[in-house]
Amino acid sequence: MATANDPEQLIAGENSSNEINIAQEPLLKGEHHAENYSIRSAILPFLFPAFGGLLYGYDIGATSSATISIESATLSGISWYNMSSVQTGLITSGSLYGALIGSAVAFQIADWLGRRRELIVSAVFYFFGALVTAFAPVYVIMVIGRLLYGVGIGLAMHAAPMYIAETAPSQIRGQLISLKEFFIVFGMLVGYTAGSLLIETVAGWRYMYGVSAPLAVIMGIGMWWLPSSPRWILLCAIQGKGELKGLREKAICCLCQLRGAAIGDSASRQVDDILSELSQLSEEKEATIGEMLQGKCLKALTIGAGLILFQQITGQPSVLYYAAKIFQDAGFSAAADATRASIFLALLKLIMTAVAVVVVDKLGRRPLLLGGVSGIAASLFLLGSYYTYLGDVPAVAVTALLVYVGCYQLSFGPIGWLMISEIFPLRVRGRGLSITVLVNFGANALVAFAFSPLQDLLGAGNVFFIFGGIAVLSLLFIFFIIPETKGLTLEEIEAKYL
Repeated sequence: MATANDPEQLIAGENSSNEINIAQEPLLKGEHHAENYSIRSAILPFLFPAFGGLLYGYDIGATSSATISIESATLSGISWYNMSSVQTGLITSGSLYGALIGSAVAFQIADWLGRRRELIVSAVFYFFGALVTAFAPVYVIMVIGRLLYGVGIGLAMHAAPMYIAETAPSQIRGQLISLKEFFIVFGMLVGYTAGSLLIETVAGWRYMYGVSAPLAVIMGIGMWWLPSSPRWILLCAIQGKGELKGLREKAICCLCQLRGAAIGDSASRQVDDILSELSQLSEEKEATIGEMLQGKCLKALTIGAGLILFQQITGQPSVLYYAAKIFQDAGFSAAADATRASIFLALLKLIMTAVAVVVVDKLGRRPLLLGGVSGIAASLFLLGSYYTYLGDVPAVAVTALLVYVGCYQLSFGPIGWLMISEIFPLRVRGRGLSITVLVNFGANALVAFAFSPLQDLLGAGNVFFIFGGIAVLSLLFIFFIIPETKGLTLEEIEAKYL
């Protein structure tokens, strides 16, 4: 367990100009208290969990170039470069299968491990997965490395949004969780860039994958230093998993480390407020699998899993698959190189994600979702029209592609992960998020595998029309089902909407 001494030394040196007095917010029992925190102390509890997203994004970007390097007779540096499409597919999607395994494992162990320790375990899997992949002497060992790395992805994508949501001040919670999506996209950009720099290097794929190892070490050390989530500690307390007084003091210590010197002497009051709210919300019992499918747990699961499902089945993997071809059809010289096209799209994703980060706690979740998904639907119908009727007007496809990517990063990209980290009651948050992360990676795999057969059967235009119809359905789902959680504490979200 991380000690409070070192963090407290850092906090003691903070300037009073970093202190922020948050507007008073209502608690469930009707009282109003000010929440104080320090900007500097809020950075690290976000940064190190976000490294899990960065490593996930980096893998996506690096793999696109690594597979080209591995299959090169002159640049692979191996004797087993002549692989079948199935073997190449296992390298490309091996981390996805590992993520599915990690998500399934998280369902059973997440609440026992806690958010912080789960992220430490994730960093360990990232580290060994990267090293095993980079130094793989034969194909089978490489696939094992990809699976290990994928388990790290599954655990990180499960625990990081929970840790950030439970430790962030409510007024900036949306920005911080959305910023995790920014780190995923930034990781993709770094991966694409590293791939373009190393693509001509002999055995360059080993370096591409090996870069992840030191980043995983930084993540692991950072999470070891950070405190546990006070809300998770208090959940353990009211569920009788330890001595109440000792766990309460531990939660106060962790909250002080997370909020910095600005919290003053209000930490014990805030902890008592959370304890009281959790008791009122009947969080004393551990949730069974059966309880996940009834009452407010089922409502939260419908919101979370439904949003994540629509995030994937509106065709995001397939649209990006067509990106290089669309640029080539439009006659852009840079598009002759698929890697450069990918870097350009990653930059656009990064910029639009940054916009979402800035406005999410001002505009709210629903306006971004409704506006962004409307743009997604329009762009998908444009893509369908291009491949069906407007093949001689490539500007239509380029416009549709850019609108799709921009709108996705304003809506589904960051808001999907934000909503699932907020909506589940505390006692089922671990299991609820493991189910939604499993849905995320499962639907991603389904769309990726189904696209080519559907394209052969129906044609690309009709497939994009189908995705457009699904996007319209997702708009109805968002309008009627998804609540607005801007500015509410996690306990207030549960009381108000579940």
